[in-house]
Amino acid sequence: MLNIILGGVFIFLARVIDVSMGTIRVLMIFKGRRLYAALIGFFEVMIYVLALSRVVNTLDNPFYLIFYACGFAAGNYFGSFIEEKVAIGQVTVNIICSNCGEELVEQLRNEGYGVTVLDGTGRKGKKKILFVTMERRCLNHLFEVVDKHESDSFVNILDSRSTRGGYFERNKRK
Repeated sequence: MLNIILGGVFIFLARVIDVSMGTIRVLMIFKGRRLYAALIGFFEVMIYVLALSRVVNTLDNPFYLIFYACGFAAGNYFGSFIEEKVAIGQVTVNIICSNCGEELVEQLRNEGYGVTVLDGTGRKGKKKILFVTMERRCLNHLFEVVDKHESDSFVNILDSRSTRGGYFERNKRK
């Protein structure tokens, strides 16, 4: 009985690890980091084959299949959590507000963000549209600055696969 439990735990943990690695691998491909994706994929498939062979070689034991499926589900959850915390890459943030003053724009620039300002028209009149392309890991700080000045603004975040040219300064606060 102990062997079945330990085997099931091994299968579960192997699936959590390999599915989490798969999530990160896909992210690396999307961000254009092919070498990292290939290295992660190498180890991911080794772990996957180990877990799958345990299940296939013991099909008479339905518990292993349950551990396998639970590990897959948990791996998806954990992988998305890791992806969120690692926050690799850049995003373009669109900030749309009615009363965006120069204070907000200047503070964002002083914090090291490149800001482009456009005039726009919304349902309720004139708007300012701020475009900020930045490192994804700095989003929470950007939200703090925006909320301090324009708490009712509309903020849209777009993943940027790559950027070229423009103004980038290393953010003063991380």
